[in-house]
Amino acid sequence: MQIPVFTVDAFTNRPFSGNPAAVCLLENDLDEDLHQKIATEMNLSETAFIRRLHPGDDFAKSSCFGLRWFTPANEVPLCGHATLAAAAVLFHIQKNTNAVLTFVTLSGELKARQVEDHIVLDLPLYLTYPQVLQEVEELIKAAVGDMIVQDLRYSPDTKKLLVRLSDAYERSVLEELQVSTQCFLTAEKTGKVKGLILTLKGNSSGKHKGHDFYSRYFAPWYGILEDPVTGSAHAVLSSYWSEQLGKKEMLAFQCSRRGGELKISLRNDGRVDVAGKIAIVLKGYLTF
Repeated sequence: MQIPVFTVDAFTNRPFSGNPAAVCLLENDLDEDLHQKIATEMNLSETAFIRRLHPGDDFAKSSCFGLRWFTPANEVPLCGHATLAAAAVLFHIQKNTNAVLTFVTLSGELKARQVEDHIVLDLPLYLTYPQVLQEVEELIKAAVGDMIVQDLRYSPDTKKLLVRLSDAYERSVLEELQVSTQCFLTAEKTGKVKGLILTLKGNSSGKHKGHDFYSRYFAPWYGILEDPVTGSAHAVLSSYWSEQLGKKEMLAFQCSRRGGELKISLRNDGRVDVAGKIAIVLKGYLTF
């Protein structure tokens, strides 16, 4: 059996930065256990599987496809960067002619469209709620030590904890922070946190001006120590920072070692457009 496979760096236009995802094009149905085996073999934070929904569908002409995402350890309900990567394969490699692609996923229908040199994802927007420090104090200490935390929020829909560091810190402090994510698993006692977002207000002056906020994202509960650039985390960050900054259009930067930039636009329908660039770095076939 041969399956076309691609590696796409998402939320960047430079190879070897942004967030890499593998994308598999399924001409035929795949045995259920093979999805996980392939994702484990690819060993990237996400492997996306695009499938045709009807026998007559065509990767170049159809506008609606099934999409699933797997980490090396398990299937996940939403992955932004792998959706961006999947859309890139259809638009750029398959030369799909539709203005908008719809993906049927575990998080409902997601849409992707091309706008100049960006691919725009239409994602759900997730609200955050104040979180009592005492419940998660040990986890926060494991993540940021004695750093000053300015705000603490929880997103029940995504099980993500948002930790906002003090505005007194510069971006470099977030970038240089050494985080031992393995400690998170024992430090998290509530059972309700499956992802940890560290975030910082952008600096309107200095060499990095222009970004409204910065973040880093950790999900050792899903086998991802640190994710380079995370669309789904920005579905949470967007609602928080829009409320804090009083803005609907924002530019965000995720400060992982690879780094990546996301353009954010809150929509009037309660969802969010997250846009990024892509770089396709590998084309090949899985053979088994």
